Amino acid sequence: MVDQQGRPEETWTRGQRWVSDGEPELGLGVIRKSGDGRVEIVFPAAGETRIYATDTAPLRRVRFVEGDRVKLRSGEEVVVTGVREEKGLRVYETADGAVGEEALCDSISFSKPEDRLFGGKLDEPGDFDLRGEALKRRAEMRRSPVRGLAGARMDLIPHQLFIADEVANRPRPRVLLADQVGLGKTIEACLILHRLILTGRAERVLILVPEPLVHQWFVELLRRFQLSFSLFDEARCEAIEYGDPECNPFLDSQWILAAVDFLADNEERAQQVINAGWDVLVVDEAHHLEWSPEAAGPSYEVVRRLAETTESLLLLTATPQQLGPEGHFARLKLLDPDRYTDLEQYREETLHYEEVADVVESLAAGAPIDDRLQTLVNGRPRLEQRVVDLVAGKAEARERLITD
Repeated sequence: MVDQQGRPEETWTRGQRWVSDGEPELGLGVIRKSGDGRVEIVFPAAGETRIYATDTAPLRRVRFVEGDRVKLRSGEEVVVTGVREEKGLRVYETADGAVGEEALCDSISFSKPEDRLFGGKLDEPGDFDLRGEALKRRAEMRRSPVRGLAGARMDLIPHQLFIADEVANRPRPRVLLADQVGLGKTIEACLILHRLILTGRAERVLILVPEPLVHQWFVELLRRFQLSFSLFDEARCEAIEYGDPECNPFLDSQWILAAVDFLADNEERAQQVINAGWDVLVVDEAHHLEWSPEAAGPSYEVVRRLAETTESLLLLTATPQQLGPEGHFARLKLLDPDRYTDLEQYREETLHYEEVADVVESLAAGAPIDDRLQTLVNGRPRLEQRVVDLVAGKAEARERLITD
């Protein structure tokens, strides 16, 4: 067992065995020397040496009593039949003779709960209460609806908080953050990332930005969110491969920030980053990714291939009005290639968006069914049924029609 006093009243003597309260995994230590208010203890099992101030040393003297089973350095186990002191050192009587404390096994540890209990190494009740309160508060923090959204070093604007919360709560967020310059798309994306990482939903994150913005993103992530991303370029990849030419350098870090042109101009690196696998892909200035119905630019093609194998995708771009129909379609195609397959079909759909918006606005205001609504729902069985339900006066029929 271990003496209960944290600060010994007895003399520090070379050869005495002690255990560290702060580092019980070190095993049994032995005093090498003491003096001038300090004591030097060697922990042979861990190969470590510690020097403590004698009046504040977090140490407890090892003391076994009659009936204890003790392991020796030789590997033998003996049963203590008696204990005596000789020149400050403890001598244990056993059936096979006397054993000095210097012969005790160095790897005896009191780090396991049962070892601490049976060894008499007990904490104060107040420590238990404090630990319980800390665990309770940590559990409350993890359940908080604003976890990952409230810890950033900034004053959030309401619309940023709303967007980040809305997107981060989706099972697999694939969204286009389109806004005017200066309204906080970068902050929104970082908030979403922060939330996904803290809640354990994202471990591997890749951020692709134009070359001039690489260091700006790095500083923002670190200064505001304490997210330390690794900057990757050709020199970084070559340095990693120097030690292992066959490795994939993009597996060396979990969070990577790189210039999109770096990958677009190097097919080998592009294939490596795709093979590395990611939980979240973030692309800034996505409106600069060139695409046309005839061909896609190299940057767009790299992002497309990454988007196909990545569950969550955040595209930061200009507004749809600035992109134009063709540019907006190209971004939507990255988000959902199964939904957006044909540019001309998309153009046809957009012609009716304003009409649909007017009808929805009228429905929300409580207006009756008119010819415009009937025209829109014709040929769509689900919507036709909603109209039938609305005419029949069924509860929530109007809201469901608007939602659908």
